[in-house]
Amino acid sequence: MGPDSPQHILRPVRASTILFSFAAALILNFLPWKDFRFVPDFVALVLCFWCVRQPRLVGLGVAWTLGLVTDAGNGVLLGQHALAYSLLAFLSLWLSRRILWFRMPQQMLHVVVLLLVSQGVLLLVRMGAGAASPGWSVVVPPVLGAVLWPVLSWMLLMPQRRLEREQVI
Repeated sequence: MGPDSPQHILRPVRASTILFSFAAALILNFLPWKDFRFVPDFVALVLCFWCVRQPRLVGLGVAWTLGLVTDAGNGVLLGQHALAYSLLAFLSLWLSRRILWFRMPQQMLHVVVLLLVSQGVLLLVRMGAGAASPGWSVVVPPVLGAVLWPVLSWMLLMPQRRLEREQVI
């Protein structure tokens, strides 16, 4: 970046920003999509983002609660999303410093792996409960989620940004 390009310094995140993003993700997950095979898990994606960016504020308790709300809202086996989101949060917290060191393409690779693990847990629970295997379409939502990672990062960091010229010296 040149000397004339704006520098962004992040303000501390507000709890209301985190709550609003989770509420929006839950609403997106609860929408009656025509084909669920091509819709990413928005709650998992936002959870992964906040666990990476704000590991002191968002953790396993938030993940477990969001999982139970997702299960209740979707009318599925209670606890499957709670288990998957808790594992996702644990891995995201564990890898948070590593993920932030990388540029966006490498972050996307980390995120696709994290989302695939979460999706794999959901698949194992569903198949253990007697559901049929969905085939390779189970890989599409995590890949789409990773593709959305740069847009989501930009959107969720927007309230925290301020230009260098807005700073008090």
